[in-house]
Amino acid sequence: MEYAVTLRSALVTVALILVALGAHRVFLAWTAPPDVGHWRASAGREAYTEAYDAALATGPKPDRTIYVPTRFGTAHVVVWEAEHATSSTPVLLTPGRASGAPMWGELLPYIGNGHTVYAVDAIGDAGLSTQSTPIISSADQAQWLAETLEGLGIGSAHVVGHSFGGATSAALALERPDLVSSVALIEPAFTLAYPPPATFFWGTVIMLPVPQSLKDRALAEIGGTTVEEVRQDDPISTMIDLGSRHFSAALPTPRPLDDADLVHLNMPVYVAIADKDSLAGGEAAAEKARQAIPHATVRVWPNTTHSLPFQVPQEL
Repeated sequence: MEYAVTLRSALVTVALILVALGAHRVFLAWTAPPDVGHWRASAGREAYTEAYDAALATGPKPDRTIYVPTRFGTAHVVVWEAEHATSSTPVLLTPGRASGAPMWGELLPYIGNGHTVYAVDAIGDAGLSTQSTPIISSADQAQWLAETLEGLGIGSAHVVGHSFGGATSAALALERPDLVSSVALIEPAFTLAYPPPATFFWGTVIMLPVPQSLKDRALAEIGGTTVEEVRQDDPISTMIDLGSRHFSAALPTPRPLDDADLVHLNMPVYVAIADKDSLAGGEAAAEKARQAIPHATVRVWPNTTHSLPFQVPQEL
């Protein structure tokens, strides 16, 4: 299990770097930069869809899926109804880059806990959502997510975001606090700080036309694992890898929030940070959250990496 978690961490990291460096434009340098996220070829989309279904099947079976129209495109939402609801306030899950709703499967027994759970595929990213209008700012990210909640008939939700999804969740909490009962930011990338420079170096290596052995080493360095473990995979890792390789995202790079932003997060906020190989900023980011967010519970989790929610799911 550990190798799968570290490989996922590495692949999610690479997907984040693709956004930060605008790598989709490198891949498509011979054409005009796309205004919206899209699949480079139908074969890649089909391979990803098969992997998406296989990854989703590793977790609890969803009760239904819903397509919600927004001004930026159509959001694909996967729903797990609470068997014995203890609250009318649902949980909304926002995924990391190139991850989609299936990434949450093994965490659902701990996340639901009497709540109906909605997991959305981010518009503009790999997944089953589709984009029709450019997303150019964090406010736009918040807007499509707000319209998704409203389209679902949800007045307010407990919002949980991991990695890039943390930045999207924080944007929603800032722009539309009326829709957010509470927010949990799990290793939120580009939210409290930028990822460390070494991450960008190894991520760039992966995007270059270098031997696979060097790419495997880069993935191992990013994921904090060995080359041997990198060469294994699991359904979630396969899905993330295919999404990173075949989907051309057109998303803005979030700007980390400053104290003037964070002070406006007036709902209960939970921040979980990894103590090693953190992409969220480590202890410095945790202290920033403690000082600036009015009602924050902040914890740096020992012996964890950017894949924190998969390493300590029950405790978290």
